[in-house]
Amino acid sequence: MVGIADVKQIGTIHTPYKTAKEVPYQGSLSEDVCEIELFKEYEGGLKDIEGFSHLIVLYWLHKSKGYSLLVRTPWDTEPHGLFTTRSPHRPNPIGISIVRLIERKGNILRVKGIDAIDGTPLIDIKPYVPEFGEKEKREVKIGWLEGRIKR
Repeated sequence: MVGIADVKQIGTIHTPYKTAKEVPYQGSLSEDVCEIELFKEYEGGLKDIEGFSHLIVLYWLHKSKGYSLLVRTPWDTEPHGLFTTRSPHRPNPIGISIVRLIERKGNILRVKGIDAIDGTPLIDIKPYVPEFGEKEKREVKIGWLEGRIKR
């Protein structure tokens, strides 16, 4: 069985955000251009990435400390279950963003839409393919967030 020790940092995310308070609540709302630096030994894995407009980026929220099972978010004054939020404070502080790929220069990806502080460890990149995840788009429910965010 694969264990948590098998999770490897494959790069570093560079952003203008030096503290958690500077990070936008949702990266998709930001126009800031950030860089994802893949370690050189993984650069070969970027072959053909330029053909994708969007990527799924997974990262380790290394500055996250502790968590609560009930969370208040910027979208509501009532507390909600941790697993119904995107709070960075989690038992396994894994961050995820769908970003727009602006350009690739070697092992560097310039992107828009990431919500991570500068120096965040990168753990994976996957292509975003809407057809793989939105088969039942009309039936998607967004729980307590309904009416609180623009769709």
